[in-house]
Amino acid sequence: MEVADVLGDGGLLSRTIEGFAHRPQQLGMAEAVGDALEQGATLIAEAGTGTGKTFAYLVPVLLSGQKVIISTGTRNLQDQLFLRDLPRLREAMSSPLKVALLKGRANYLCIHRMETALLDDRGHSRENLRWLMKVRDWSGLTERGDVSELADVPEDAAIWPLVTSTTDNCLGQECGAWSRCHLVEARRRAQEADIVVVNHHLLCADFAIRDDGFGELLPAADAFIIDEAHQLPEVASNFFGTTVSSRQILELTRDTQAEYHREAGDLPQLPEQLDKLGKAARDLRLAFGQGVRRGAWNEVENDPGISAALDLCRDRLAELKAMLDAIKGRGKGLDSCLSRCEALAGQLDGLMSPQADNEDIRWFETYMQSLRLNSTPLDVAEVFGVQMQRHPAAWIFTSATLAVGDSFEHFQQQLGLFDALAQKWDSPFDYPNQALWFVPRGMPQPNEPGYTEAVVDLVVPILEASPGRAFLLFTSHRALRQAADLLEERADFPLLVQGSAPKAELLERFVEHGNAVLLGTASFWEGVDVRGDALSVVVIDKLPFASPGDPVLQARLDAIRRRGGNPFMQHQVPQAAIALKQGAGRLIRDVTDRGVLVLCDPRLLKKGYGQTFLDAMPPFGRTRELDQVLAFFD
Repeated sequence: MEVADVLGDGGLLSRTIEGFAHRPQQLGMAEAVGDALEQGATLIAEAGTGTGKTFAYLVPVLLSGQKVIISTGTRNLQDQLFLRDLPRLREAMSSPLKVALLKGRANYLCIHRMETALLDDRGHSRENLRWLMKVRDWSGLTERGDVSELADVPEDAAIWPLVTSTTDNCLGQECGAWSRCHLVEARRRAQEADIVVVNHHLLCADFAIRDDGFGELLPAADAFIIDEAHQLPEVASNFFGTTVSSRQILELTRDTQAEYHREAGDLPQLPEQLDKLGKAARDLRLAFGQGVRRGAWNEVENDPGISAALDLCRDRLAELKAMLDAIKGRGKGLDSCLSRCEALAGQLDGLMSPQADNEDIRWFETYMQSLRLNSTPLDVAEVFGVQMQRHPAAWIFTSATLAVGDSFEHFQQQLGLFDALAQKWDSPFDYPNQALWFVPRGMPQPNEPGYTEAVVDLVVPILEASPGRAFLLFTSHRALRQAADLLEERADFPLLVQGSAPKAELLERFVEHGNAVLLGTASFWEGVDVRGDALSVVVIDKLPFASPGDPVLQARLDAIRRRGGNPFMQHQVPQAAIALKQGAGRLIRDVTDRGVLVLCDPRLLKKGYGQTFLDAMPPFGRTRELDQVLAFFD
C-alpha cells in the first residue's frame, strides 16, 4: 500500500473515516515524510494550518513498519495522538503495529513515595491529607499509574510532588516497590512498541541523561518525528544546562526527614541539620529581595548578602553530606538522599565557579517563595547536532510555523540543521475570503503611556459588532490586567481572564458561552484550537518581541553582535514573526471559519522590519478601515 492509496482522492481514509477530505498538501507532505523515512534523511516540513500534518506523518510511519519515536510539544498533544489519532488510523489501515505512550516520571504515581507519605502523617495539611487519601484509593485501581487519570485531584495540588518521583529522589532498582513501578512498566511497553509517543521534555531529558552516563529513557529508533518543532530549541536549552533551585534543596530536606523516620530515628542531630539547611535555602531566596524577576548572574555576583547566603547554603550541604556519609548503608532511602546531596553540592559549586572556557549563560530567576540558579548553553545547535549523530536515523521536524516567509534559516540556525531538506505546504484554507486582517490608523506608539487604553477603545466597537467571540492576546501580563480592568466597565460580554481559572477550564467556558471575550498572554498564543462560531475575532496588542531584559536572550544577542551580525534582524525579528504567525493562527481553524485579525501595533507598517512580518503571515484579506471590519460581521 502506498501513501496515495490512503490519503489520495477516493483513498482508504476517504472511504473509512467520516468527514475526511483529500487535501493535496497533506498528500504532498506525507510523500516527503515517506521518502525521508526510507532514506534515513533529515526533513524540515512546514505545514500550514488545516493541512492535516498529523495524518501526513502518521500514515507513512504506519506504512514504514519502522521503530519510530514521535515527540510532541505538550502532554495534551501526546494524549491526543495516542488516544485519538493513532487508534483511528490503525483501525482504518488495519495496522498491526504496537503503540506506546511514555511521559516523564513526574506523570506516574511512585508507590514508594506514596507509602512514605502515608507513613509520615506529621506534616500534611488537612487538604493534602484529603488528596492523599484519594491517591491511595486510586492507586489500587489504576493499571498505568498515569496521574492524569485522577481528575479529582487538581493538577497543581501540593500532594503530587509527594507521591511522584524525580530523577533526584528515585531509588531505582534499590526501591522496594521496583517490581510494581508504573514508570518501569511504561518504559517496558515503550521498548516493545513500534511507535512511541513522547514529548520534547522527555526527549531532551533522555539526551541529557545519556550525556551524563546514566543510561537511557527511550528505546533506539529508526526515525524521530518532532511535531511542534518550533518549541524544541527552547526546551533543549533548558535540558542541556544546569539548574539548582531552593525548592530542590527543600525537597531534599523533606525527603531526608521522611527517610530518617523510616531508617534512622535514633540520630537527633540529623533533623537539626536538616532544619539548618532548610533555613539556609529560605534565607538564600530572601537575599535576592522581594518580587519576581529574572536577571544575569553578573547583576548579583558581587552582592555581599547573596554571596554570604550562597556560602552558607554550600556549607550546610557539605555538613549534611558528611552526616549522611557517616551513616551510609543504614537504608536505601538515606543513601539516595546522600547521592542527591552530593549532586546538588557539585552543581552549585559548578554554577558558582564555572570553568574559564565555559560559554554557558549564568542567570537567576526568583518566584514569590523560591529561587532558581541556571546555566544555559549559549547555543544548542552544536549540542543537538551531537545528539543527532549519536542517533543515526531519519529526523523529521514539522510545525505550522518554522519559516519566516519562505526562509527556514532561523530555525535551521537554532538546531544546526543546515543540510536538511526544507519544504513548505501552504494551508488549504481560503484565507482571502475567510479572514480579514485589520491594521488600524492613528494608534499611538506601543511605549506610550496610553497605549493599552487606545487598544481597548479600538476593540470595543469590534466586540459589539462580532458580538464578543474574541481572543485578546497580549505580550505582557501588565497590559492584560489593565485591559481586563478597562473592559470590565465597558464590555457587555462574559470576560474570561488568564489566571482566573486553569487554561482548559477557561477554553471550555469560552466555547460554552458562545459570546465570550478571553484575555490571554503567551500560553494562549499557540496550541489553542477553537473552531466554529465561538471565535470570530483575534486581537493582538503588539508585535511579540521577546523582552530585551531576558538574560538568556541578551547573552545570545551579544554573541551575534560579537560575531559582527545584526542581532535584531537575525534573531529578534524572525523569532517575533514566528510568534505572530502562531497567534494569528488561532483565528481560522476550519474551512467554514470566518473572522477578523486585529493587529494594533503601528510599527508593522512604519518600520522597515515590518515587511518581514507581512511576508510571514497567511494571505488574509487586509484593510485599514474600521467600517470594513464592522461590515464583515453584517
